[in-house]
Formats: sequence, C-alpha cells, structure tokens
Amino acid sequence: MKLSSSKWMIAAAVAASAMASVGAAHAQAIPTIKVGWTIPAEESKYWMMKRPTEFTNLGKVYNIEWTQFQGTSPMTQALAAGALDCATQGVLSLANGVNGGNLKAYIVAQHVSEKPGSFSVYWAVKDDSPIKTIADLKGKNVGISVIGGGTYGPFKMLLKGAGVDPEKDIKLVEIGFAASEDALRQGRVDAINMNQPFAARMEAKGGTRKLFSLNEAMPNIVHILEACRADFVDKNPEIAKAYVSDITLGMKKALANREETLKVVNEVMKAPIPVLETYLLKENDFARDPGAAPNFPAMQKMLDIYTEAGMLPKMDVMQFKHPTIVAPIQ
Repeated sequence: MKLSSSKWMIAAAVAASAMASVGAAHAQAIPTIKVGWTIPAEESKYWMMKRPTEFTNLGKVYNIEWTQFQGTSPMTQALAAGALDCATQGVLSLANGVNGGNLKAYIVAQHVSEKPGSFSVYWAVKDDSPIKTIADLKGKNVGISVIGGGTYGPFKMLLKGAGVDPEKDIKLVEIGFAASEDALRQGRVDAINMNQPFAARMEAKGGTRKLFSLNEAMPNIVHILEACRADFVDKNPEIAKAYVSDITLGMKKALANREETLKVVNEVMKAPIPVLETYLLKENDFARDPGAAPNFPAMQKMLDIYTEAGMLPKMDVMQFKHPTIVAPIQ
C-alpha cells in the first residue's frame, strides 16, 4: 500500500518525535555529578572540561555540572551542604569540614603535591631587602595567601624554629597569590608567599629572591586532592568509580601530551602559553602522580603537623580512604 506525500510527512514527523523522546529520555537517564573546581593545578579536570570526548565515561555513564570556586574552603562548605558531590580540596580544609561541619568524605584522587626536586611554595623578599633569614622577619609585615589555611601549619613551625612567634612577632597580612607580587614590589609587605604560575612570572622579571620554602618543614606536602561526599559514593559506587577512572585518565593525558595540556590550561586559566611554558609540568612545577594516587602517609604527616600547630584535633587520614574507589582506576 502506498502512502500519500502528506501521510509520509506525518509518519516521518511521528518517527522523529519518537526518536527525540527516546534521546531525551536517554539524556535524562545519565546521572549528573555536581563538581567544584578552582585554579590552578587541576589539569586532569581541565582536560575533562575542555576535551570531554577524550574520556571513556564522561557523557556516557555520567555528566558533570561544573561550578568554579575561589578556593577550597567554600567547596568544603558546599560539600557539607550537599550542593556538590565531588570537589577539589586541601588537606586542612577537608579536615576542618569533618571536624566542624559534620562532613563525611572520601579522598578519591590527588592533583598536585610537593616532593624533593619539585616546586615548593616559598616566601620571597626583594633583592635589596635586609631580611636574610627567617629570624629577620621579627617586626615585619609578612603576607600569606590564607590566614589559617593549609600553608599556615608548616609556616608557623618554620617561624617558631627560628625563634619567631607568628602571632606576636610579625604582622600577618592575608593576600591572595594573584596579588602577591605587586604587594611585595610596592612595599605593602616585607615578605610574601609565592605559588605557580605567579612565582614564574615574578622570577622572570627579577628583583626578588627566595627566603624559605615549605619543604624545609614538610618535604611531601599534598596541596590539592579530589574528594567526594561519602553518601554520594556509597549510594552511587559505579558512577563514582567511573568519575575516578576519568580523573585517572585525565592525569595520564595531561602528563603524556604537554603541548596539548598547555593549550587546555590556557583555555581555562587564560594565562598566555609563553608564561605557562616556563614552568608547567617542568622541574619548577609541583609534582604529579602519574595515576593521580593520593599519598595518604604524607597527608597523615600533614594532619599531625596541623595538630601540633593547634589547628586540628588528632585525626586519622584513613577515615578518608574508600576500600576500592580511589585512583588510579583504569
């Protein structure tokens, strides 16, 4: 039996509508993970944002709703409130969320850390500054990215070891990393802590020198990790596993293809590639585990230092480790 042209059009429209409904239902069937992120140093996540088709599970097993934050502490609050499923965290911010915010979470991956031979967050002074040692900081204005943040524990220990009381002998000034160089050069502080990529930019201009680094107090600092709410992981183990698998793959891609990683990071951070080229994934950058594996022993040492500094009660890092859902997952 032949259909008229109009009937063919109606049949085609019905078929198209049915296919669209199936497609919409399929899209709705793919769960969405709410993920928090910040800059810098999350290359595996930047790859997932900017090159999503490169990943095995993203867009197939799950989708991501990305939300940018200015630091890890606000993300800790968002995790505790259930507004995020997974997010970038620092060891101290996550521990504070557990200690004071009733947050339960798993550390599922690690983004960057310090180890012997890698970049270490450091305090800089002007070349012509009379400050030659940590002891010379007495009576000076000293900048830090976040008062009471992750760098404060080892910073406090280094000052105390040099006979400087960080609460009485200096004036501590909170200055974000992006504004650190200007604050030092303009004389608003006598010493300031530096992070990448800001350190590379400052060093290229000259006129400053390193005073001390965090690795003098703690040689294996974990700066940025990935954490997911425990209830999210426990209720959605396969989705969480797929996400951690893609984080693992993202780290592999970031390290294997530096040229493309420079482009990806440029797209996210808007930092010029010539600036990124001076440090990113080089010896003067932070360390990255090829499988994004969390260094739990190093994190335990950090927690112990925060306890010694009076910033945290005694805490066992193994409460954050899931028995199976942790990078690397192939």
